[in-house]
Amino acid sequence: MSTPARKLIMQTRTNSIAWNPMEPLNFTAANEDCSCYSYDARKLDEAKCVHKDHVSAVMDIDYSPTGREFVTGSYDRTVRIFPYNGGHSREIYHTKRMQRVFCVKFSSDASYIISGSDDTNLRLWKAKASEQMGVLLPREQKKHEYQEAVKNRYKHLPEVKRIVRHRHLPRPIYKAKELRCTVIDAEKKKEERRKAHSTPGSIVTESVRKRRIIREVE
Repeated sequence: MSTPARKLIMQTRTNSIAWNPMEPLNFTAANEDCSCYSYDARKLDEAKCVHKDHVSAVMDIDYSPTGREFVTGSYDRTVRIFPYNGGHSREIYHTKRMQRVFCVKFSSDASYIISGSDDTNLRLWKAKASEQMGVLLPREQKKHEYQEAVKNRYKHLPEVKRIVRHRHLPRPIYKAKELRCTVIDAEKKKEERRKAHSTPGSIVTESVRKRRIIREVE
């Protein structure tokens, strides 16, 4: 066809798009505003989920063959792994010498991730950092399964949640994240004050899933 069936116009540029291999109508877009947006192709006026955590433009994205998570590479020199329906990343990879990441790919067995950055290097990462590679004996396999079951059972406890979610961040990324949180909080306060001092109903607050969308053209 010479014209698109549907067109979605956003406020900032989309650098890459990946379709979910297990849910053919769902796709995720890597955007210039540090976030990724998951959409249902049948309903493009609102994002299904907004994936945050990067502090700079997201340059590339790729889904796992299982469709349960995807990997992103960003201008902030990090690689992150997100659950397909989660707002925050479950894992972050970085090294001192790795520069801006422009491409990322999942392996066909969902065990590895390869990233390419502008320091001319390709890097191979494990999809699960703590997973033991190679042949596992039956007792080792049972031990790993038991440990995962314990973590899932007590993941709601604050102490366990902090251990599971804690990741070391380089100082520049940590500072950039703090600055970004400060800016977002300031915008929220400004919007609340404007709404409080305006005529009731004159200012409508849009949800985060709709805020970055300008319009949809059919």
